[in-house]
Amino acid sequence: MPRIDSDLKLDFKDVLFKPKRSTLRSRSEVDLVRTFSFRNSKQTYNGIPIIVSNMDTTGTFSMAKTLGKHSLFTAIHKHYTVDQWQDFASKNPEILQHVAVSAGSGAADFEQLCAILEALPKVQYICLDVANGYSEHFVEFVKGVRSRFLSHTIMAGNVVTGEMVEELLLAGADIIKVGIGPGSVCTTRKMTGVGYPQLSAVIECADAAHGLGGHIISDGGCTCPGDVSKAFGAGADFVMLGGMFAGHNECEGSIIERNGKKMKLFYGMSSDTAMRKYAGGVADYRASEGKTIEVECRGDVENTVRDILGGVRSTCTYVGASKLKELSRRATFIRVTQQINNIFN
Repeated sequence: MPRIDSDLKLDFKDVLFKPKRSTLRSRSEVDLVRTFSFRNSKQTYNGIPIIVSNMDTTGTFSMAKTLGKHSLFTAIHKHYTVDQWQDFASKNPEILQHVAVSAGSGAADFEQLCAILEALPKVQYICLDVANGYSEHFVEFVKGVRSRFLSHTIMAGNVVTGEMVEELLLAGADIIKVGIGPGSVCTTRKMTGVGYPQLSAVIECADAAHGLGGHIISDGGCTCPGDVSKAFGAGADFVMLGGMFAGHNECEGSIIERNGKKMKLFYGMSSDTAMRKYAGGVADYRASEGKTIEVECRGDVENTVRDILGGVRSTCTYVGASKLKELSRRATFIRVTQQINNIFN
């Protein structure tokens, strides 16, 4: 018989932070920089742990150049060539500590990954990204990448439950990507009925990861700076954003004129658009699990970065956390039926 898990599961929209007494006088006193030492690679990270998603419109070299100046991280999409990587690295050597090479789990992905990392030994981060991190094939792939790159820091996912977080950490990953279906252009939940509310997924997966000395990324589901703070408050070590970084000058894609407005395409990497672009179309045995939308051009990403970082700093002042590191320890969430007043929306 089917089993129903009746335990309460919550999303970002279901909660708000409870404010607490604070000794902080200004947002400027909040330190957002984190330092992590990773379980398997033994490498150390230092920076603001917000990551641009490795979608081909957002995970770009242009985005990395801008965000690297703020000590933010970019997971570069997997469709750049070795020559393009070498050109970027030669012109921006100081940014290499803030980027990851992305790969899927196929043989061609592994060959491309090896070629890039052999050409650019200063790149120390790998992002292994598949829609379904529960397959045995993916676990074996993670083991293979770890055996080939012993000292590189490996991000791997996506999963949403503690037992799979533990399995991927034991397979050699350092940081587990958490999230199935919460993304703004992901239709996995609609097409498959599979998913997990993101706040609860982060809480449970962070607990599992930290028990083994690992780390997690909350990947997807953030619609505003407050959601980024909630992900950190729930225990995420890193937060990955796609839609919040879409539509900027640093994003790839041509500009479309629509009703007098300038727009850019933004789409999921399992969408019909992405599969036509990179695989010649949607294979007969599968369905598209992403959508394509037009995002109004939002200008330079610097403005969005300031909004996000300012929002997270403000969260910290409301709960009395002088450092981002303290946010999860200071966080108390209260359940709500409505977050904001939408009368003028």
